[in-house]
Amino acid sequence: MPIRRFGAHKSLVSHSQPPKLSYGYTKMNVSKSGYRVFSANSTTASTELAKKITERLGVELGKSVVYQEANRETRVDVKESVRGQDIFIIQTIPRDVNTAIMELLIMAYALKTSCAKNIIGVIPYFPYSKQCKMRKRGSIVCKLLASMLAKAGLTHIITMDLHQKEIQGFFSFPVDNLRASPFLIQYIQEEIPDYRNAIIVAKSPSAAKRAQSYAERLRLGLAVIHGEAQCSESDMADGRHSPPSSRTTTGHTGLELPCSRHHVPFPGIELPIMMAKEKPPITVVGDVGGRIAIIVDDIIDDVEDFVAAAEILKERGAYKIYIMATHGLLSAEAPRLIEESAIDEVVVTNTVPHEVQKLQCPKIKTVDVSMILAEAIRRIHNGESMAYLFRNIAVDD
Repeated sequence: MPIRRFGAHKSLVSHSQPPKLSYGYTKMNVSKSGYRVFSANSTTASTELAKKITERLGVELGKSVVYQEANRETRVDVKESVRGQDIFIIQTIPRDVNTAIMELLIMAYALKTSCAKNIIGVIPYFPYSKQCKMRKRGSIVCKLLASMLAKAGLTHIITMDLHQKEIQGFFSFPVDNLRASPFLIQYIQEEIPDYRNAIIVAKSPSAAKRAQSYAERLRLGLAVIHGEAQCSESDMADGRHSPPSSRTTTGHTGLELPCSRHHVPFPGIELPIMMAKEKPPITVVGDVGGRIAIIVDDIIDDVEDFVAAAEILKERGAYKIYIMATHGLLSAEAPRLIEESAIDEVVVTNTVPHEVQKLQCPKIKTVDVSMILAEAIRRIHNGESMAYLFRNIAVDD
């Protein structure tokens, strides 16, 4: 006779305790991963933006140590677990650009080897963005940097106002190129008295599209500075006009085109020569007399062009001159030149630390953009659409 066992069936017993794995560890809930925000900067001044972003997000800045050893090598130590989490690295670019790049690369690689789920770089000002075209016998450094970031482990980038929007094509992963123009337009409306009497100015024809976008949104007029004092990127020689090296071999080897002594590919054939550009005397297209002139651009670094433009606008009758730019690099003697110039105010965002420059020149004002960066981080982590951050943004903006 079979022995009858009392008690419920094994499958019907409810477990009040979570199932245990070997060595006493309880099973972790990995259905939804968390996120951490780190700063890869080794200088205190460069972490201010990261602190503002984390305050808006209501999280603490990730625990890590980034420092330079005695031989100037960069070392990164991550002090907490990042396994299976979304990691956001906020990297602002100070004057020492190359050190900041190495800090970002090493931090990303350290997080990759620590089994982070996704590594998103928050780089408000993307360095080397001006070197995005082939110049003479140089290289497209911006594309090289994009490849290095991908190799280091980054899976996504949040940036702001790339120098050329086509830079996004250099990357093998998603790039969200946010815009600072809503914050700068709000500053114009709230902080510039009688802005309705202003005119938006492009300091060169290449900046006309950006200036037109501001003018249309503010319902203001547009002026463009054009002439020989300007030197746009498109006017630089590409170095392909140099003659080929002289040939010492005699006869035709069959592996190259026969050339005459004047380096003409075939006798009797001459290629048309491109005429050299000759710019007209500097002019201002548009009436700025008795108006507030607002010069807009994406980067203000060497300010000689802006100072020259301000002098021209003063001569044409503008009684106040403002400069609005997203990235205030303000290198070299920029604060002194601005202070001594006809410029009344320079307004930039905090994508690049410039507290020292503000102490040297009280004309420099700052607009905080941490709000949109924090919202971008929140939406990416939660898998929400980014369309809200790009509402009313046109292709040319």
